[in-house]
Amino acid sequence: MPQADQDASIRLQKILATAGVGSRRACEDLIFRQRVTVNGRIAKLGDKVDPATAEIHVDGSRIITDTKLVYLAMNKPRGVVSSMDDEKGRNELSDFLGNFEQRIFHVGRLDADSEGLLLLTNDGALAHKLMHPSYGISKTYLAEVAGPLPRNVGRRLLGGVELEDGPAKVDTFKLIDAVGKSAQIEITLHEGRKHIVRRMMDEVGHPVSRLVRTAVGPIRLGDMRPGGFRRLSNAEVGALFKAVGD
Repeated sequence: MPQADQDASIRLQKILATAGVGSRRACEDLIFRQRVTVNGRIAKLGDKVDPATAEIHVDGSRIITDTKLVYLAMNKPRGVVSSMDDEKGRNELSDFLGNFEQRIFHVGRLDADSEGLLLLTNDGALAHKLMHPSYGISKTYLAEVAGPLPRNVGRRLLGGVELEDGPAKVDTFKLIDAVGKSAQIEITLHEGRKHIVRRMMDEVGHPVSRLVRTAVGPIRLGDMRPGGFRRLSNAEVGALFKAVGD
């Protein structure tokens, strides 16, 4: 091993403990029981690795050990553009996030009139996979739409509607509430095209008046206040990697 690599290497159980997997003793037990892999091979007690470059899994779940990587969930408020440096001077994400040593960026977008869950990171490889259509990462939305809703709306959306740039359909549809001339629905879809939810609901004759994204893959919005953000837990980051097959 080159000297530079030796200098960067740390005992595996210490890396796991620092990443929050468990106590040093508990992490040693995980290694002993062959539940830990490093770069695809089963780890052994006494192994030293570089936390900045090693791919470490415990029971098949990726453990992030590079302390320079940042993974955030934010509740984007309505009226805020999905930009870190908006050239038009509008309200933007960086107004809420404060200062980070690392340069972070948003994973996908929510239009200014929409709100809810937005992921941010400086992990370009993961961000690319989360946004790429081939990985099929689901997104869940709560939408307030014009009512009343006829019974066939859900069937139409599940079966697919024709838009100007091709057909689109939802994976799930649920009527949450219906009062007078408005209704609240929950839909899940893998689509990532611009304004896709609004365009689909326009197509079936029930335009959206409010749209909130509540989940991206395994990550849920929860009870974060608008404009609030939090760091994802190790388990949540591992779930994201699992969702894209890493």
